[in-house]
Amino acid sequence: MNSNLTNTRDPVQLWTGSLAFLFPFLSLVTLFGVSLGSFLFLATALISFKPCRDALVHHWPQVRWVVLAFLLYFLFVLGCALVRGAKMNTVEKPARMFFAVTALAVILAARPPRRMLWWGVIGGALAALPFVAWQRLALGIERPGGLINAITFGDLALLLALLSVTAAIDMRSNPRQAALAAVGALAGLGASLLTGSRGGWLALLVAAPLFLRHTRGIRARGVRALLAVGAVVLLAVWFTPATGMQARFDEGVSDVRAWFDGGFVGTRVGTRLELWKGAAMLVAEHPLLGMDFQAARVRLAEFAHEGRLDPVVLTLPHLHNDGLQELVKGGVVGFALWVAILAAPLLFFARALRAGTGTPQAALALAGILVVASYVCFGLTEVIFWSMKGSLFYALMVFVLMGFCLNAKDKIG
Repeated sequence: MNSNLTNTRDPVQLWTGSLAFLFPFLSLVTLFGVSLGSFLFLATALISFKPCRDALVHHWPQVRWVVLAFLLYFLFVLGCALVRGAKMNTVEKPARMFFAVTALAVILAARPPRRMLWWGVIGGALAALPFVAWQRLALGIERPGGLINAITFGDLALLLALLSVTAAIDMRSNPRQAALAAVGALAGLGASLLTGSRGGWLALLVAAPLFLRHTRGIRARGVRALLAVGAVVLLAVWFTPATGMQARFDEGVSDVRAWFDGGFVGTRVGTRLELWKGAAMLVAEHPLLGMDFQAARVRLAEFAHEGRLDPVVLTLPHLHNDGLQELVKGGVVGFALWVAILAAPLLFFARALRAGTGTPQAALALAGILVVASYVCFGLTEVIFWSMKGSLFYALMVFVLMGFCLNAKDKIG
């Protein structure tokens, strides 16, 4: 008997498609959307355990390295917590990121239409814009961030914009749907710009050549027009003094010079540079396995008391760089395992993109590459994995896109 959920219960396919829609749609306009999606995918996988297990086993050779990367990262953090006697809440994020593999199993088993994911991404981007626009324009909040902090909101809104472009690529045969995806992309971009976040801009430099390269040779004039409109919007925002974007960039350059010239840390960028200096000092003391982050904060306070660091670093909750954060917490070993949860999905999607050129699989694979690449860019000046929302969004989106990629490949085959 075929264990595929699609052949046994069509309502399950509809339910799973609804989950693929809801988690990106609710990601920025609620506090619970991403966590709720994670829980419902887990519950669905447990209720439909056999077909989900069979689907995962069938595709194990393709997904094993990604699943194992998330498992090993979770086990390492768990082991460190047990050995150090740290609070077990430090294990919650890597544990929930690993259990997001249930989303992959459910998507593989139920085979919902990929359009449900695209509409969730587009809807999430469209919903994000009025949310922060009201805060910025009506309430006068300089750095609006919806219900979360401005940096995380701006980063995820930008990612939803990029994913909306991949939706437009996939929907190019239907001009109306592609046009709506284009509107979603511009809305997500606008929402990100309104937060005033600068750290995510690097993701645009990575995404633009990827889009241009992978729309070459296919009928995607509308997508290229969308990229041109997006570039015009960015230029307009850059050269409009009222937006403050150019001023923030100039401020960042000035902050870097001030820190290198005299160690001045009384700026946003200067504080980050001082934090990174402290992180390097911590890594030098515990290079292999790192140290508990609460103990690391105590050590930073000692550095400040000794005059080796400015005390301003003690006012921030983390190190404002994902790589340094992982090096401090887990040393070289923990850092390597964290890199694996980025590298393994990136390799999976890169292979899928090469194998599926000109097919629906290509758009899904390109979306996966953008998720990983964007998180790498975000993590250069922020700890995007600090929050549960940022961590779960990454894991869920990676596993959901993997599921849709493999389903698209099976359909082609």
